[in-house]
Amino acid sequence: MQQEILINWSPQETRVAVVEHAAVQELQVERTLERGLVGNVYLGKVARVLPGMQSAFIDIGLERAAFLHVADLMSSINSRHAEPEPLLNGTSASSPGASLQPIEKQLFEGQAVMVQVLKDPMGTKGARLTAQISIAGRLLVFLPQDNHIGVSQKIPLRQREDLRQRLQSLAGETGGGFILRTNGEDATDPELAEDIAYLRKTWIRIKDAALRLPAASALHQDLSLLQRVLRDMVLETTQTIRIDSREQFEKLKAFAVEFMPATVPKLQLYSGERPIFDLFNIDEEIAKALGRRVDLKSGGYLVIDQTEALTTVDVNTGGFVGARNFDETIYKTNLEAAQAIARQLRLRNLGGIVIVDFIDMTKDNHRDAVLAEFKRQLARDRIKTAVNGFSALGLLEMTRKRTRESLAHQLCEPCSACVGKGVVKTARSVTYDILREILREARQFNPREFRVVASPKVIELFLDEESHHLASLSGFIGKPISLQAEAVMAQEQYDIVLL
Repeated sequence: MQQEILINWSPQETRVAVVEHAAVQELQVERTLERGLVGNVYLGKVARVLPGMQSAFIDIGLERAAFLHVADLMSSINSRHAEPEPLLNGTSASSPGASLQPIEKQLFEGQAVMVQVLKDPMGTKGARLTAQISIAGRLLVFLPQDNHIGVSQKIPLRQREDLRQRLQSLAGETGGGFILRTNGEDATDPELAEDIAYLRKTWIRIKDAALRLPAASALHQDLSLLQRVLRDMVLETTQTIRIDSREQFEKLKAFAVEFMPATVPKLQLYSGERPIFDLFNIDEEIAKALGRRVDLKSGGYLVIDQTEALTTVDVNTGGFVGARNFDETIYKTNLEAAQAIARQLRLRNLGGIVIVDFIDMTKDNHRDAVLAEFKRQLARDRIKTAVNGFSALGLLEMTRKRTRESLAHQLCEPCSACVGKGVVKTARSVTYDILREILREARQFNPREFRVVASPKVIELFLDEESHHLASLSGFIGKPISLQAEAVMAQEQYDIVLL
């Protein structure tokens, strides 16, 4: 299946779309001011050691000092002058069996230490650090301070030993350990060798920078989205990678020549007059991917709701009446929905638990065929998925690994009117809230007059259908109640002013 990757670059934002058969299959967005720090490597400077907490604050050049716990610190510190040393029993200091020395015996104020960000700063908290460096590649994770060769536990047990031996042979005796990532399960030896070379080059650059730069300097930044396109998204089926910026095209080409030469022939500079995303109506697809409803070609539709714990997908027949009988109608709708849902998971980058409510099927062969089609479509996903099949209630349960924020969480924020609830109170409900609030205030205070400031729709109700209730309350409390409409107010907002 032929694939094309389109890159729309601007100084403030990079957007990447993966297109197959003229349909957008995946979208990724990275904003310059919102790039995370996770994976970045710094030459930190110890600002303060806290023996009571077995932690230290490390200055890495950010606004707030970062936090390093003794469990994330190796016994042999990776300063600019030292490589980590093995312990006497042959295990490295990062090994689970290594005993932890008190942090005050390992660090002192002003010391330079190489660290990597585990968690971004949040609120008033600084970044969380580790001294155990790991560098992620496309297929492998490089552990420069360890000699361990490992394989992802998500790869079936029977395949792990063969993969470990292949990786051990390719890694040789040069030093450093590797972990084979899940998406490297079917990689060829040349692909693995290319990733090993890239990771070792990266580590050499980090060490060289640590010798040249002063403390509190950045030594390595995790790849930008542009570079991750080459590392993570290019497949054998990728025909072209088109980018609409000459400057970024040259930078990307130089990166590809050095680290991923096989991708160089696929790179193209787009110089057309139309914006590159207009070629496949990608902006329109982004708008659709932010909505709840997805229409199917047959007339059926999906309703997708993303919650804190999971994502639910409901399949409906809608206006589809094209099959010979009711069972066939349901079957055809579910088959089409299976294809659409797999695409929407990629497009919206929905991760975690996903529950799909297909339309109930009475025939087992129909249910099996829909499940098989769904799994076939999910097999195209770069992200790891696991399908548990249909539950006793007829719901299909699955998981999809979280790799980053979903598209909706990246581009949107909770509505200021409903605060993320998805619904607002009716105008009539708000008028009754106001009447109760006035009665409550009248029992505590003795103003000359009450003034209600609310949205035009609420005020209109008070002037029309609810006018007799307002008049009755005014008579009961013995105070006048005046009304003031404010167009800027949301429907649930109101103020009661005591005059």
